Amino acid sequence: MNGPLPLVPVSILTGFLGAGKTTLLNRLLKDPALADTAVIINEFGDVSIDHLLVEASSDGVIELSDGCLCCTVRGELVDTLADLMDRMQTGRIKPLKRVVIETTGLADPAPVLQSVLGNPIIAQNFRLDGVVTVVDAVNGEQTIGNHVEALKQVAVADRLVISKTGLAKGEQIEALKAQLSELNPRAPIIDGDTDEAGRAALFDCGLYDASTKVADVGRWLQDEAGAERHDHDHDHGHHHDHEDHGHHHHHDVNRHGTDIRSFSIVHDRPIAPMALEIFIDLLRSAHGEKLLRMKAIVSMADNPERPVVLHGVQTVFHRPERLAAWPDPADRRTRMVLITKGLEETFVRDLFDAFTGKPRVDRPDAQALADNPLVVPGMRF
Repeated sequence: MNGPLPLVPVSILTGFLGAGKTTLLNRLLKDPALADTAVIINEFGDVSIDHLLVEASSDGVIELSDGCLCCTVRGELVDTLADLMDRMQTGRIKPLKRVVIETTGLADPAPVLQSVLGNPIIAQNFRLDGVVTVVDAVNGEQTIGNHVEALKQVAVADRLVISKTGLAKGEQIEALKAQLSELNPRAPIIDGDTDEAGRAALFDCGLYDASTKVADVGRWLQDEAGAERHDHDHDHGHHHDHEDHGHHHHHDVNRHGTDIRSFSIVHDRPIAPMALEIFIDLLRSAHGEKLLRMKAIVSMADNPERPVVLHGVQTVFHRPERLAAWPDPADRRTRMVLITKGLEETFVRDLFDAFTGKPRVDRPDAQALADNPLVVPGMRF
């Protein structure tokens, strides 16, 4: 085999018990767009693959007639991914176009994301494409209100799929859509029963556009989408004394009985690598469990022509990646999108300001952290 294999995109398919993940997966497996895909599931029993079955091997891998593979999680997820990569590299299976991991209904998605982002061996061969969360139109609103796992599954999603719309009343569906938009203003909402075009695009939500193979930061961050859907939540007033800051979009859903926040930070000037390194390390070491997800493209002072891309879940961050150039030469601003639970937006902003701009005099806690940083492993930008 000539040269290294390209990084294989990995999509996480999640959703609470009974949400309809397996039904969606069965439908997707029949789609030619998912040819040459490996599907990692907990058990084969619920997945209807008999019509596609070619060969079932004793080591837990099933080959399908369209070139897909199905395999069960054997031990740690990392081991399963490593086994798939070994099979590709040794020629036992042909190169995969993507991997889809179906989580259990009770799963907090963070450990699954961390397995893909944080393991150095896995990160050399796979890249996280995104998180697809399935929500039941009939019971979804109540499930999200009663179960923190369901809440997190929605909050960190890149795409939201509403299932069982044919069984729900119109007002139920509209109420659920409103709730999902409040919890995750950036994720497109797709009708899993009727939206064929939406289903076809479920697994193309990563940094790199599948058709062009180049970075599409705007689509990946979905920051403008979040801003437009919550224009009334623009953060005006006390941030305008920072001449180097652009827009600050935020959304706080505490009125729904949660403490999930989704907000973005935009910075107009290049950032010193050490300042960014300490900011990220402080955030993840002191408050990592509250950082559900973070995506960012950052203008670096040591090489402003080549931005750095960051992607983190709680305390685990993917190795920082330098892009060859700005995807949009007209927009070279640092943009960060953060989803937090129980972490005040103002604290994060003030901590960022302490390292990159003018500290706020009325919030000494973040400045104290900046003056007395913890000793933690560096990100090595």
